[in-house]
Amino acid sequence: MNPFLLAIKQKLIVFERLLAALCLLLLLLLSLSQVIMRNLFELGFAELDTLTRHLVLFVTFMGAALISEGNKHIKIDCVTATISERSKQKLKRPLYFISALVCSIFSWYAIVFWLDEKNYAPASEQFALYLALILPAGFIILSLHFLLLSLISDETTQLPEQDDSLIDTLIKQSEQTSDSGQQR
Repeated sequence: MNPFLLAIKQKLIVFERLLAALCLLLLLLLSLSQVIMRNLFELGFAELDTLTRHLVLFVTFMGAALISEGNKHIKIDCVTATISERSKQKLKRPLYFISALVCSIFSWYAIVFWLDEKNYAPASEQFALYLALILPAGFIILSLHFLLLSLISDETTQLPEQDDSLIDTLIKQSEQTSDSGQQR
């Protein structure tokens, strides 16, 4: 296990969590303010709609990167039901590398798309143009995650477990109240 790669991975996770949380908060605040302005003051800003659309992409890409890092992403595994656990472990790294390659190809075409948009975007849409950089950046970040997952040993591929004790406590309390309600 390379400590340098592990440090990069941890810093990337912290950055993504912070960016995702800030973008989600900003998205909620802007959407709420836009609704209030439209309903109370009959006033709205088109730029805020553009910004909220792109903030959704920011949250989506950062969330996708974090989920893939925790190995909780959607997997289309038709073969895994038929192969042994040992074979699954052998296939894990090559599949992560292939995923990194696919995301790299997507990022390349997203860059080509963005450059094409830059050439033909009118002056009034320059604001949205720079927000659209999330497309290539998001695929680059996903590619980096999958590449790091293919290089770092299996013990480090899981995100640290979060404290779910509050959730577990609430579930147990709701089960106890439903059981006591059935006994009466």
